Amino acid sequence: MKPAEEYILKQPEPFKSILLHLQVLIESNFQDLELKYKWKIPVYYINGKQLCYMNASHKKGFVDVGFWAKGILQDFDAFLVSEGRTVVKSLRYTSVEEINEEILLQVIKEVAKHNHKGFWKK
Repeated sequence: MKPAEEYILKQPEPFKSILLHLQVLIESNFQDLELKYKWKIPVYYINGKQLCYMNASHKKGFVDVGFWAKGILQDFDAFLVSEGRTVVKSLRYTSVEEINEEILLQVIKEVAKHNHKGFWKK
């Protein structure tokens, strides 16, 4: 088993269910993805560049789907959390029911559209 998949399957509930749901959503809606294990968390790559990561924050009680999205996700600011981070923005989920699939997929599409430029540029 790959380390990223092992990370997901070894999570306690509700983190495991949230991560599995996110994995199915992302992989069924985007082509040419590669799921790797970096920084001890699952990270999706598209065309060799980082797209997003998924992190189960047990202490804080949510799953963070993070994007390196400096300057490109203003249309989604109402849904994203930055908490003082200058480059990374994230969607956070405490349950599967809380996942707004339409917003998640729109954010990923926007990030993928700009992905070739690198996360530090607009």
